[in-house]
Amino acid sequence: MLRITIPIEEGFDESTNKFVVASGFDLELEHSLVTLSKWESFFKKPFLSDTAKSTEEMLWYLHAMILTPDVPRKVLESMTQENINAINEYINDKHTATTINERGPQRRSREIVTSEIIYHWMVTLQIPPMYESWHLNRLLMLIRVVNEKNKPSKKMNKSDLAAQQRSVNEQRRAQMGSRG
Repeated sequence: MLRITIPIEEGFDESTNKFVVASGFDLELEHSLVTLSKWESFFKKPFLSDTAKSTEEMLWYLHAMILTPDVPRKVLESMTQENINAINEYINDKHTATTINERGPQRRSREIVTSEIIYHWMVTLQIPPMYESWHLNRLLMLIRVVNEKNKPSKKMNKSDLAAQQRSVNEQRRAQMGSRG
C-alpha cells in the first residue's frame, strides 16, 4: 500500500524561502489484482498489455487504486508531479527481494494476461485468494516462484555449470578485490 499526502493549500516559509504544505490530504493507494480486476471490468480490455492507455484510462486506474473513503474531487485535482512520480514508482517497484535465475534465452508468451488468467494461475497453484490484495508485481513473482518450485528439476549441462561457476567466481573476486 502506498500512502501519499496531497497538498490542498500551500504556504510560504520565509525563513527557508520555500513553499510548504499548509494542509494536505492523506491518500492510501493499492496496485493489486483487485484494482486490475476493477479496471478490466469497466474497460473490457486487458490492462497488462503493450497498448498505450489514454489519460482517462489511467485516471480511472488511479481512482480504482484508492482505498481512502470519500476522497473529495479537489484532492485529485491538487495532485503534484511529485505525487504522480511516487505513484508511478510504487506501481513499477517489484516489491520483493526474490529473483529467478533464467537459463537460456526466454521467449515471450503470446498469452493475453488478464485478471481472470491471474486468478486461474492462483487457483491452479493453490495460492489463497487473500493474496489478491498484494502488490501486483509481488503477486506475479509469487506465482512464478510457485510455478518454478513445482517444476521437475533440470540438470545443467557441463558448459552451463562451468559458466555459472565462472560468473560466481568473478563476482566474489570483485567483492573481495582479489585476482584469484
